[in-house]
Amino acid sequence: MGPPAPSSGYSLDESVGHLLRRAHQRHASLFQDRGAIGGLTSTQFATLLKLGELGRATQNALGRAVALDPATIQGVVARLRDRGLLDVARDPLDRRTVVLSLAPAGETVLAEAVAQGRRANEQLLAPLAPEERRMLIRLLRRLLG
Repeated sequence: MGPPAPSSGYSLDESVGHLLRRAHQRHASLFQDRGAIGGLTSTQFATLLKLGELGRATQNALGRAVALDPATIQGVVARLRDRGLLDVARDPLDRRTVVLSLAPAGETVLAEAVAQGRRANEQLLAPLAPEERRMLIRLLRRLLG
């Protein structure tokens, strides 16, 4: 057994990336605790949630709204559409443009997933006081620019 590695002055327990990853894993575990709602991944959930907020959107606009690159949003939309969770229509002003909206089944799955997301948020944030919760959200938003 060799000598211990010299201290680098960098601790994993103080690494922002490591702590954010662990917090994300814990939230994902809490969200999936009762089983995946409608079999949704976190990316699919974010996509449905944002589309529910927007009402209607093109695939490109939806991808930008959930911070997904064009190839990723294309795959997410295809999977959600194939499961009957999205309605796809042509824009009446530009027949070449496809407009997405939630299908009735998508609205149902989204409502269930939102309730589960709220429970997961509450469980994750339970150790924090209300002002600390608000501060955490503000700080995370600042980090994202």
